Amino acid sequence: MPQVVRSRVRALHGPPPVAPMPRRFRSLADREAVAVLHRAARVLMEALPELTDRLVEALREQEPAYRSAIEADAAEIWQEVHHSLRHNVGSLIQPREFREAAHRTSRRIGEVRAEQGLPLDAVLHAFRMGGAMVWQDLVDDTARRHPEDIRLLVHVAADVWNFVDEHCGVVADAYRQTERRLAWRRENRQRLMTAALLDGTAQIAELPDAAAMLGLPEHGRYAVLAVSTARRAPHGTAQPPMTLPAGTDALWHPGPDAEFAILSLSRDEGTAESVAPLTGPAADEGGDTQPGGPAGAVDGDAELAALAAGLSAPPGSRVGISSVVDGLAAVGDARRLAETALRACPAGGGVVLLDEQLPAALVVSSPGLGSALAARVLGPLDRLDPADRDVIIETLTAWLDSDGSAQRAGARLYCHRNTVLNRLRRFEQLTGRCLTRPSDAVEVSLALTARRLLAG
Repeated sequence: MPQVVRSRVRALHGPPPVAPMPRRFRSLADREAVAVLHRAARVLMEALPELTDRLVEALREQEPAYRSAIEADAAEIWQEVHHSLRHNVGSLIQPREFREAAHRTSRRIGEVRAEQGLPLDAVLHAFRMGGAMVWQDLVDDTARRHPEDIRLLVHVAADVWNFVDEHCGVVADAYRQTERRLAWRRENRQRLMTAALLDGTAQIAELPDAAAMLGLPEHGRYAVLAVSTARRAPHGTAQPPMTLPAGTDALWHPGPDAEFAILSLSRDEGTAESVAPLTGPAADEGGDTQPGGPAGAVDGDAELAALAAGLSAPPGSRVGISSVVDGLAAVGDARRLAETALRACPAGGGVVLLDEQLPAALVVSSPGLGSALAARVLGPLDRLDPADRDVIIETLTAWLDSDGSAQRAGARLYCHRNTVLNRLRRFEQLTGRCLTRPSDAVEVSLALTARRLLAG
């Protein structure tokens, strides 16, 4: 009795019994069908060269992708088909002995065809054509030699076609893995070549290959755009940090501190320049003589100006656009110019075309000299009360931005023009500068730029 109780306890609390795996039992008809299959498959093995010829010819006629491959190297395709048929038909006779070799052959075919760029659909179609031809030969040989056994092949038809589907899966998996590997290798080469162009380290001999790889003209016209955003995209992402105008050809590349875009410009677009005549000291509205200076404007490249106007960047983004350069060999120079333009951007964000902000570019290109100039020209103002100093600097900036017009500067500052003139005279007295003297006006303008861009 105790033994019975313990046995029941174990039955209640012990691990549940594991049901035995069902074993596959073939019926007598199945075993006879396998024998018929083996017999017919051995006949196919003896006639393998002729079967290979027929399959290669069928591929030439029915599969356009293979037709070009056969015309390019018929012997290589024949050997591939023969090798595959030998292992696959052999697998019908001796599955254990041939299975792994047949899988290796199918994987290799998938890899090679992916490397050659043959469409996957064409490769799978070729495998199914081969399976259909093998099955038809098995049926035809049995019907011709042993017609009484033809009914038995029905029992193994599913096995044969499952075998074909299995190898189609092996081929497809190998093809896609190779395709991903090739894509990663191609993208990596493109990244490295783009980085070399932007760094200016690409060799002259590499430029034709770089142009072909990146789809860019070797001797085209280029500019580089540099973008710095508050929230940068993850490293390696293909998502550009901003939207460019439609039709703009851009190749993006992430840098350590900014994102760069190589812009391919139209070949026939020239740089138009129009220079306004220099004027001497100008009379302000109302006839009063005001401090004056040289006035001039140089139009930048029209294509870059249109691009800058059509940019769509996140708020707070800072964008610098280089001058136009000729040829891929000069892209590294354009990248350095774009970085200079980026440093000339306001801290709060904006777009700077280098050709339109050359004085600011000069300042940020040599920050030490820019700071020294600001200290020399504007240093005397630091002796004032900060609020008083800031008013004079604000007035001076508004007057320069208004092309030396006290009337327009007053409108900006919501004060009378005479107030503007009084503040300008006070500046001249404090600094010893004369705003009607062109050289002094240039120094003052550069000093204000340096103070704005290099502060802190």
